[in-house]
Amino acid sequence: MRYTIYGLVVLLIIIHQDNWLWDDKRLIWGFMPITLLYQAGISVGAAIVWFLATKFAWPHHLEEVTQEPPAQAQETGDKE
Repeated sequence: MRYTIYGLVVLLIIIHQDNWLWDDKRLIWGFMPITLLYQAGISVGAAIVWFLATKFAWPHHLEEVTQEPPAQAQETGDKE
């Protein structure tokens, strides 16, 4: 699954380069430029990929809590 996430990230990077829509003046729903809608779709796709990455590819060993005792406090007495 990890390599699928990597592939989706690379795919998002590639389709983010939307040079073909910059000169398109169409409005979607009468007010939204198609380029802005495309970027909103990329953002939603990135959020979904990030969710999948945290769900399936997160390194769980980083979250393991060790039960080591705290370091011994050094003596603070004056030694003269």
